[in-house]
Amino acid sequence: MSGSPYPLGLRLAGRRVVVVGGGAVATRRVPALLDAGADVLLVAPELTPALRAHVEAGRLRWEPRRFVPDDLDGAWLVQVAVDDRVAAAAASAAAAERRIFCVRADDRAAATAWTPAVTRHGPVTVAVLGGGDPRRAMSVRDAVRELLAARAGEPTAAGAAGAPPGRPSVPAPGLPDTGATPVGRVALVGAGPGDPELITVRGWRLLTEAEVVVADRLVPGLLLDELRPDVELVDASKIPYGPSRAQEEINRILVDRARAGKVVVRLKGGDPYVFGRGGEELLACAEAGVPVTVVPGVTSAISVPAAVGVPVTHRAVAHEFTVVSGHVAPDSPASLVRWESLAGLRGTLVILMGLKNLAAISATLVAHGKPAETPAAVIQEGTTTAQRTLRSTLGTVAADVATAGLRPPAIVVIGDVVGALDT
Repeated sequence: MSGSPYPLGLRLAGRRVVVVGGGAVATRRVPALLDAGADVLLVAPELTPALRAHVEAGRLRWEPRRFVPDDLDGAWLVQVAVDDRVAAAAASAAAAERRIFCVRADDRAAATAWTPAVTRHGPVTVAVLGGGDPRRAMSVRDAVRELLAARAGEPTAAGAAGAPPGRPSVPAPGLPDTGATPVGRVALVGAGPGDPELITVRGWRLLTEAEVVVADRLVPGLLLDELRPDVELVDASKIPYGPSRAQEEINRILVDRARAGKVVVRLKGGDPYVFGRGGEELLACAEAGVPVTVVPGVTSAISVPAAVGVPVTHRAVAHEFTVVSGHVAPDSPASLVRWESLAGLRGTLVILMGLKNLAAISATLVAHGKPAETPAAVIQEGTTTAQRTLRSTLGTVAADVATAGLRPPAIVVIGDVVGALDT
């Protein structure tokens, strides 16, 4: 069957979409479906850590088994994201019998629907179909994105800060200068706090050039949806207090892919150096002689409070702010934080990765003199559509968080700035 595709925008809010497969392709496709408000059913024996995080957060339902035709009952759309052509064909046939449009990652010719190359610019969504050629679609999509940014007076990839076209990027400090043309390269890119539009222009440009992307759980999923289909996506998700890929393995992947001549982007939530282990990855690449470019990102420590009207500093309220990690309990021998000193500061305290230990942290601060009535705020999944905010006091915040059912990732802010902009 031939013919030109008929472009259509699907309104999927509240409507069932079935995704068959739990690997890298599904990891890339699911965020856009969730952003559209779809009721996503994921059918796969195993999931990547990033997909498992969506399940644990209650954003979608998972059936941990192989696909059966009854899974399509009530579905409006099917996305088949498996490499097994026999299994893909079975799911596609079941969809055809029920007259449900089916996207197939393994065989575009056998699919009844295609996923376009997409760019989002505020309320504008541009979807490009390249006549079956994903590279052509991506090229046109990127050109449209540049045009939209230019017309809005925003910086474009062509004018992004960094090395001018045709000149190599300056390696990060500490890397050896061998004088030889590198075989491959690594970029440590901060993806920002959660909103895909908060990545820097230079970070986005490097993503469009990447051949391999090694991504953490906290990177905006819609950025992964915009990758070229031939890009190797390595899911290096670190789910708090759950399964994780060893840092040594991540370092090995970066070095091995770069030595194989690949352009590698290590995509990290927030900023690579703010509790992101970017320094460890840079040192591993430096030891192996692999060139590295570091692209700073918008850190959640400042941007997430700002997104809910909490400035970390404010005239006549706070002249300082301190950012600490709360993943280690205050009474642990492994803790490097002097909580007793923080209790005496008059400025703002921002705690990342501290939800699990929040009760112990707040109790420790109060025990060392921080007033229990000090304002506090907790922001879950800041700058995303799942953002939730809780305002409380230091003495009651841990109990309030438990009652509200807030979960990681979340930022905790303690200090008078919490109410500084209230009117």
